[in-house]
Amino acid sequence: MSSRASLPQVGSRSLNNRFRSRLLHHVVFGVGSLALIIVFMRLFPKRDFISQISIGTAYPALFLTAAALLLGPFNVLWQKPNPVSYDLRRDLGIWAGIIALVHTVVGLNVHLRGKMWLYFVDEHHHLRRDAFGFGNYTGGVAALVFVLLLALSNDLSLRRLGVERWKFLQRWAYAGVALTVAHAIAYQHIEKRISPFQVVLYATAGIVLAFQIMGAFKNRQKAQ
Repeated sequence: MSSRASLPQVGSRSLNNRFRSRLLHHVVFGVGSLALIIVFMRLFPKRDFISQISIGTAYPALFLTAAALLLGPFNVLWQKPNPVSYDLRRDLGIWAGIIALVHTVVGLNVHLRGKMWLYFVDEHHHLRRDAFGFGNYTGGVAALVFVLLLALSNDLSLRRLGVERWKFLQRWAYAGVALTVAHAIAYQHIEKRISPFQVVLYATAGIVLAFQIMGAFKNRQKAQ
């Protein structure tokens, strides 16, 4: 399969129609993300503004990432075309990456204002080995993965890298999700989040994992 053949296909639609479709995606995802951020910020009225934004961006980033990862298994299970890259999944991923990186930048200013390095080392410049350090290491590496995925989220990268190399790099999304969940679990413990927020996290992660397993099983059945 050539890289050109694997680019998002528009069929009989014009490029102008594709532009309008993607613009609609970004408006919907952008407005939806902002609405979710406001909702989650209001759930913590006693926190200061920076803390509210940190929490407010955490859950929308989780939901967008989960939605992007669910599209592939849905296509497989419902026997729909599942190309290497297509606009809906790409645009969901872009917004997931944007919100995740905003959360990272803001989050590094919540507990130790202006001293970001202390999230990773203690006052004696030793690597942190507690839950706080674990949560920050996993979150930091996940952020780097999201930067990579954002850099891949365009036709030019797919064309230049070719399908196999592009797909290999894009699979780092799974590592990014695993690191994100580990980061979230650590901070559930650090901040002693109440049960409903823990349920949201574990339910979201469980749903994604279940559909990924079902999709992989379905693909294996088709290959036999």
